[in-house]
Amino acid sequence: MSTATIQTIDTPDGAFTILADDDGRVLVSGWTDDVERVIGRLRAADRPATVRHGRTDAAAAVQAYYDGDLGAIDDVAVAQRGTPMQLIGWAALRRIEPGHPLTYAEFAAELGSPQAVRAAASICARNAPALFVPCHRVLRTGGALGGFAWGLDVKRRLLDREAGVPALV
Repeated sequence: MSTATIQTIDTPDGAFTILADDDGRVLVSGWTDDVERVIGRLRAADRPATVRHGRTDAAAAVQAYYDGDLGAIDDVAVAQRGTPMQLIGWAALRRIEPGHPLTYAEFAAELGSPQAVRAAASICARNAPALFVPCHRVLRTGGALGGFAWGLDVKRRLLDREAGVPALV
């Protein structure tokens, strides 16, 4: 891939940066204004040669999500490269309904490999287009948050928002 567009917007959870290819597909996104940190989530072979600042179509979906339309992120196209199991897992993450998180064990079972809990967690950890592929909707058994590349505070606020819990101002 040769070029991509990067945009940072403000959200209630802080700066959110989106890197999209020339077809508008989100390659990587996350809660930071650090461009290098965002791009660093991609494998070296998947990083664009040129990154230009501009507007992305996905930014409107993020704004709509934060305005209460939790489904606005569902139709945003993403481009992910990985193993067949990762691709299956990332597609499965997109089917988890807001307000109905799964445990890593439930997610592994959803993937047809109930014993592969670590693999399920790894699929979440390697997910680059955060929010659009909602890995934040997977928790540890017992409801503990587990990990999240963009911080557990952001993960908790996303889950609370999706569960209909009012945000603290």
